[in-house]
Amino acid sequence: MTNFIKPGKTGTSTDDELLNIYRKNGDVAVLGQLYERYMGLVYGVCLKYLKDEDGAKDAVMGIFEELVEKVKKHDISIFRNWLYVLGRNYCLMQLRAGKKLDVINLDDVMEFTPLLHHDDNNREEAYKALEQCIDKLAGAQKQSIDLFYLQEKCYKEIAEVTGFSLNEVKSYIQNGKRNLKICLEKSSEH
Repeated sequence: MTNFIKPGKTGTSTDDELLNIYRKNGDVAVLGQLYERYMGLVYGVCLKYLKDEDGAKDAVMGIFEELVEKVKKHDISIFRNWLYVLGRNYCLMQLRAGKKLDVINLDDVMEFTPLLHHDDNNREEAYKALEQCIDKLAGAQKQSIDLFYLQEKCYKEIAEVTGFSLNEVKSYIQNGKRNLKICLEKSSEH
């Protein structure tokens, strides 16, 4: 489907102008005009993750359907970057659905999953230990971990909210995960 790869001329309005027009009057055609600019990007992301042309085409349409509501709910500073993250997350959720995984949670992305599941009877205790370990993190690590895993912000959004550079955000998250793992290992020994 070549229209995913090479969109036609989509007007002279900026992304922000089109977003504002859509938010004011809800005209889906305006959102469609904005989305058409990045359809090739979205299709490429979907193809990369789903590895199936038909699935990627379906995902491009599904992402547009999500976009209709999500654009109204989110503060978007750079539409292209935000759309990329939305597309990636949509594809990852499609892949998870195919594997019959319900939702992403902290366990799925953190290295200390076995520590939380060593005894299902103590799951509540394990989550309390996790909360306590998060509270023990240094301010920047704690803030970055919270924004990334609990509030599901991307690195760029975290950098914008906190004023940290992208490299600092990555470092705080990586070090925070390592410190959480160490803390949870210590708490499981007691």
